[in-house]
Amino acid sequence: MTTSLPPLTLEASGCCAPVTAGVMEVADAQRLAQMFKALGDPTRVRLLSLIAAQTGAEACVCDLTEPVGLSQPTVSHHMRQLVGAGLVTREQRGKWAYYAIVPEMLATLSRVLDPQPLQAGPGSSC
Repeated sequence: MTTSLPPLTLEASGCCAPVTAGVMEVADAQRLAQMFKALGDPTRVRLLSLIAAQTGAEACVCDLTEPVGLSQPTVSHHMRQLVGAGLVTREQRGKWAYYAIVPEMLATLSRVLDPQPLQAGPGSSC
């Protein structure tokens, strides 16, 4: 069973990154904060990179414990945070959980942080 959260409602077609395009909707700001909070832990960033480095950007939890030097329950806890943030999906196969990157969510984070300059409006001194 694959678990994922609904995608952000941010527009991808705008000329500017959403954080520089004006006031963001509360729900979008909360969703983005959840993703950044999940990435605020170095172990989770490392786990994400380990999954991304695997063929098909997918990895079994059994392959993630040794590289990070943590127990399976601890790795599973970190993975729950990444799943909850929508950055990875989880699929149960027998007794093992497999995790896969959600490329659309990583692309969204990249777009949100794109430092596109704001367009100077009328009366602007810039």
